[in-house]
Amino acid sequence: MLKKVAMLVPQIKRLIDERNTLQSKLSSVAQVEKGSPFFNYASTFDAIAVMKRYAVDDLQPSADHVTNYLGVKIAPRFFPGILDGKAGTVEPIPIPANWHADIAEWAAALRSVDIAEGTFRAVELGCGWGCWLNNAGAAARSRGLEIELIGIEGDAEHVEFANEAMVSNGFRPDQFRIIHGVAAPHRGTALFPVVENAGASWGSEPLLNASDLQIREAMATGQYQMLPALSLDQITNGEPIDLLHIDIQGGEADYIDAAIKDLNRYVQYIVIGTHSRQIEGRLMSTLLSHGWKLEIERPAIIVLVDGKPHISVDGVQGWRSPLTRGKRID
Repeated sequence: MLKKVAMLVPQIKRLIDERNTLQSKLSSVAQVEKGSPFFNYASTFDAIAVMKRYAVDDLQPSADHVTNYLGVKIAPRFFPGILDGKAGTVEPIPIPANWHADIAEWAAALRSVDIAEGTFRAVELGCGWGCWLNNAGAAARSRGLEIELIGIEGDAEHVEFANEAMVSNGFRPDQFRIIHGVAAPHRGTALFPVVENAGASWGSEPLLNASDLQIREAMATGQYQMLPALSLDQITNGEPIDLLHIDIQGGEADYIDAAIKDLNRYVQYIVIGTHSRQIEGRLMSTLLSHGWKLEIERPAIIVLVDGKPHISVDGVQGWRSPLTRGKRID
């Protein structure tokens, strides 16, 4: 008996060592997650509780999609190199973040669903594959709200992605509209770059108010297309908006400054992806001066290169209108 025990000692020691190594690794992972910059947000509401409230239990995988925690399906080809080989998987709740967004952005978008009444109308400027239309729309649908989802996007292939995603996620044709165009403070035209691999390119910027010479030169290269530039009241036909999501690659402060009258008139909640600290300051200055309330914010994450700040991860701001269906917020 003692001989058998003695023979087991090396195996027991190896198992103990493996356990200790695993515990050390898990502890390191926990410390990294605990120290994640994505926990460095400020909020006037319980952001994580809002995220958890819309989590769907017992999600079933889709063979052709990645399914997120809200039950939204994403085709992996939308994000080659990021979602390759992940079809048929179900993602956990993204705390503090996943491949696409962090606590601040998820919570801000879902906050707009929390405060909506009757009909939930969302507008996504630069909608890509319709990420926030699908996510907020799925959450609003779970609340039993009527739904109207409107996206505007300059890249033709992204427009196809968005239409496909809306159908894949069960939204009826009368519940969504994807516009091939560019959001602008005023009606006009815009130059928009043509890209070869839309799934790998999500940061194209439009050129507004181009001169005749700029238009001729750009169109001669074959690398640009002319698109309609639409104001907010044109995009929504003058209807109120519960969620306006803005991610327009550095043009957000200029847009907010120029469109503030429409924002004050139509919009209940704004979620903005920010692309510099300067932009964040300008947004705060403009919106605070018009009575908007900043409910959640995570600053852009920067790295320093040769003494200059470079954006590593976009920032997020969630703003609530001083008016709710025509009534002041207390």
